[in-house]
Amino acid sequence: MARILVVDDEKSICSTMEAALKNVGHQVDIADSGEMAITLMRRTVPDILLTDLRMDGMSGLDLLGKAREYFPSATVVMMTAYGTIDTAVAAMKNGAYDYLVKPFTPEQLEHLVDRIEEFRRLREENTKLRDQVDALSEPSAIVTKNARMQKVLDTAKKVAVTDSTILITGESGTGKTLLAKLIHDGSPRAKGPFAVVNCATLSENLLESELFGHVRGAFTGAVKDKIGRLQVADLGTVFLDEIGEISPSLQTKLLRFLQEREFERVGDTKTIRVDVRIIAATNKDLEREVKEGRFREDLYFRLNVIDLHMPSLRQRSEDILILAEQLLARSFLSTGRKARGLNEAAKRAIEAYGWPGNIRELKNALERAAILCTGDQVTLEDLPDRVLEYTQGPNLNVSAPMAMTPSDVSLEDLEKQHIRHVLSTATTLEEAASILGINLSTLWRKRRRYGLE
Repeated sequence: MARILVVDDEKSICSTMEAALKNVGHQVDIADSGEMAITLMRRTVPDILLTDLRMDGMSGLDLLGKAREYFPSATVVMMTAYGTIDTAVAAMKNGAYDYLVKPFTPEQLEHLVDRIEEFRRLREENTKLRDQVDALSEPSAIVTKNARMQKVLDTAKKVAVTDSTILITGESGTGKTLLAKLIHDGSPRAKGPFAVVNCATLSENLLESELFGHVRGAFTGAVKDKIGRLQVADLGTVFLDEIGEISPSLQTKLLRFLQEREFERVGDTKTIRVDVRIIAATNKDLEREVKEGRFREDLYFRLNVIDLHMPSLRQRSEDILILAEQLLARSFLSTGRKARGLNEAAKRAIEAYGWPGNIRELKNALERAAILCTGDQVTLEDLPDRVLEYTQGPNLNVSAPMAMTPSDVSLEDLEKQHIRHVLSTATTLEEAASILGINLSTLWRKRRRYGLE
């Protein structure tokens, strides 16, 4: 049954609606003003908010705005007389689910609540279905035999129950987002939202709006108010991926939020307070960024309360085949085909290849193999050309039980050669980044680093 808040300055209406709704099993609270409703909602957010349109003090439209801003999970219904139906319709355009015309019968009220409950149920089922689809392509837990990775997971489990800010470091594609989600799921905030913001994919203005929100007219294109991720994730966790990419001015605003847990939306003067946990991640050396003046030292120390470093796939060689078999099974499951394993030559090739794009690159390679495989097992021919070319060179003898990279070739040289090869075969930088299993901004940095521009 639903938790319902009824708001009307006529107490007799509140009492009648309370009795009717409780009679069919709903939990009901009543308020005789918008201000009292806000106070009650701060204690417990209702599933449904039934509010009169015209009230002394805060109007129903004003209460709708507050509910949409601070309690977005609540479904709002406006109660109105015949003479104000146009205003109620306008309220629906501003986020109300429906309106109820006075006078109405208990049956009409129950029917509306039943319809809202069905709508909310379908919405929740849709969310669960999306989560299940996502689960097909992403491991639900980090499986490892590697001692360094096990230590990271042990530390993550200990700090999950705290509210400490966490900084996850490591190369692109090592699973930093998955670790952040595992920390959230193991925390007291697990039932709250988990919001992901990729700081590398948005411009400075768009990123500021994504984090803090904006009001209509704050900038060109801001045609309506927007709630930022920090506010949406109240009582949950915000994961800031690629934190090393944010601009100096945005670093200052983020520092203020970490210190005071409050902010203003872009173009607004009203201060908003939220209770969220921040987990940040980067593939950059932030200490070097601080020394070179590109990242604020005080922000770095605010973020780096707990530091978790994700080892690369090269440093987890004993995990490569475990991950490969797991990712391959999920790839076959997502295509609806019968799962097949890897033959011995494919296993040795996968173990010996450098995987500069880490788990992301491995996942992409095995998705491709699952599509191309026609036999009982995935073979060398089903793997990407870059892996095949590596196996055909001096680095791997596929008939040997084990192969190692020559000691006189550094991992940096291997990565440079691999990126050069991919750039020479890809038609666009976006395609090259996808093949490598890294994002476009990381590819730009590596091109500059290796002189491949």
